[in-house]
Amino acid sequence: MTGRRRTRSTFVRPFFRPVRATVVSAVALAACASLTAGCGAIPGATGGSGDGPIKVMTWAPEKTDATNKPGMPAMARAYEKWINAHGGINGHELEVLTCNDHNDSVGAAKCARRAVAEDVVAVVGSYSQFGDSFLAPLESAGVPYIGGYGVTNEEFTGPMSYPVNGGQPVLLAGLGRALSATCGPIALVRPDSIAGDQLPTLLDSGLKAGGHAAAGDQLAAENATEYGTQADEALRSATRDVAKKGCVVPALGDRTDTFMDSFRRARDSFPAVRTATVLGSVDQSVINATGGASGPYEGAYITSWYPVASDARWDRMKKVINEEAFGDNRIDPADAGVQTTWIAYTVLKTVLEKIADGEMSADSVRHTLDDGLHVSTDGLTPTLHWPYEGKLAGVGFPRLVNADVTLQVVRDGRLVAAKKTAGSGIDGITDMTSTLESAEID
Repeated sequence: MTGRRRTRSTFVRPFFRPVRATVVSAVALAACASLTAGCGAIPGATGGSGDGPIKVMTWAPEKTDATNKPGMPAMARAYEKWINAHGGINGHELEVLTCNDHNDSVGAAKCARRAVAEDVVAVVGSYSQFGDSFLAPLESAGVPYIGGYGVTNEEFTGPMSYPVNGGQPVLLAGLGRALSATCGPIALVRPDSIAGDQLPTLLDSGLKAGGHAAAGDQLAAENATEYGTQADEALRSATRDVAKKGCVVPALGDRTDTFMDSFRRARDSFPAVRTATVLGSVDQSVINATGGASGPYEGAYITSWYPVASDARWDRMKKVINEEAFGDNRIDPADAGVQTTWIAYTVLKTVLEKIADGEMSADSVRHTLDDGLHVSTDGLTPTLHWPYEGKLAGVGFPRLVNADVTLQVVRDGRLVAAKKTAGSGIDGITDMTSTLESAEID
């Protein structure tokens, strides 16, 4: 299966949407918003909240056979309780609606249409693999999408999207850069899915920046219950050069721990192989479940968008969780989805405070975001703002404004910051903009 491209009976749009199409849609939308007499009012763009609550929505897949992110809507509800217990925002209560997209395109579209029908001012801190399905209804209604997880290309091209992290592009490019100086042959094990199709090019951009050859591309079913064949093939690929220690990079989301069960059994014949992956595929709970310091992740590099969970900059989020969701095991402060939702709601709060006594609507939220607003996240990200086109517009990511990546390492069974790691190419927090700018994107 190495290197094989997936085929489907239906047309799949390439991952990288042309920038020109994005620009045209943005201009058309802006013109329609300003010339309502000619186009008609944009649904949801003029409905203010008055003296009532400010409604937003957070969605994510739950209870599916593949990826699940229950901590994201749970974190949103905890934030709602906390903000309302402290007087709301500008005297308004915050009302958080949640939706399960069921990890399919129909569910994602239903969540988006419900958000429009409920007249929310924004969709905040959400996860879905189906950007084509949910962004079109939001864009036609003028509803901003703040802080998606970054799993789809559309989140970095759509004019209504305001991402807070660099998504898979940054994580994979950063991981490639870190591994380029430390690994021999590299085998990427990734989902045989639309979202998975983007991963090889992104990992290879970082490898190339470090002077390393491209990784082998090993496809795997997204919802498999075992990965014995894939683990064996990946290990053989990673050991084809006996002179250098190879690396296996599983990037299977929630199924990474399932892969590692198979990998541990197959690894006995390949003791020199090390592993590396991205946050979201692995967290501390997965490391614990696979043996901690004696498990396959010991010594592994893991890239993330944010500082490690033990960093003091997360203390305020942890305080909110303790106050409003103590005992809710869906919310793990170390989970990248939970962290993304927290940062997205930090952005929302800044926007609504900027509007102050003005009309609270999707239209006013969007215009405030577009009008040069800069948002501080207390050092969890660089100061966020969303120009019309960011620095990465030329490679198909006009909305990607935060290309920071942190390098972490599993040491004595714990995920810790990999500061000043010799030869890694990444020290502490690194901006991957220049690496992505030079990526060979089809």
